[in-house]
Amino acid sequence: MTDRLPHTLRSDALDNRERILDAARTLFSADGLDVPMREVARRAGVGPATLYRRFPTKQMLVAEAFADQLRACRTIVDEGFADPDPWRGLCLVIEKICELHARDRGFTEAFLSTLPGAPDVAGREYTVKAVAGLAQRAKDAGHLRSDFVLDDLILILMANKGIHTRSTDTQVMASRRFAGLAIQALEACPQHAPLPPAARLVSAASESA
Repeated sequence: MTDRLPHTLRSDALDNRERILDAARTLFSADGLDVPMREVARRAGVGPATLYRRFPTKQMLVAEAFADQLRACRTIVDEGFADPDPWRGLCLVIEKICELHARDRGFTEAFLSTLPGAPDVAGREYTVKAVAGLAQRAKDAGHLRSDFVLDDLILILMANKGIHTRSTDTQVMASRRFAGLAIQALEACPQHAPLPPAARLVSAASESA
């Protein structure tokens, strides 16, 4: 029994960690980052001491809870930046980041929020700096409107965050169309390319009224 005890403790610790992260993702997605750490512990079924032993600060908990999304976000930005056509790369970044955020509202909250003492909660600094370089190249190429500023990217994400539907598939579909509209608004000489399909957000009764 003595030989097996350390393994059991490690297994229990791992289970606690996963329960904490699952609870944090659920609560942050539903209620934002203002959820108290004690509520995360209660939802996870662990004591506050266990939570703080694994994650001493909320910043650490948020960063770990959305680590996968952060990696995906960085991959999207790197892919767009690597495109030899800066306008096409910028469009790709806007489309894919909007979709990523539409699939996980908790990550959107983390990306757009600022926690005291958090150096870069959701990789926002990395993303914004990369997009800044990409946007400048797109401007120099004459494709991006000259009055675009980085705050416009945050504005797009804030608006995208406001899309609420009953299903994730519909939410993603609506986000794709919104991204298409946003891109057309940013283009220096709009070509009015076909938009992605519209998501059904109103009932037939509302349409006929």
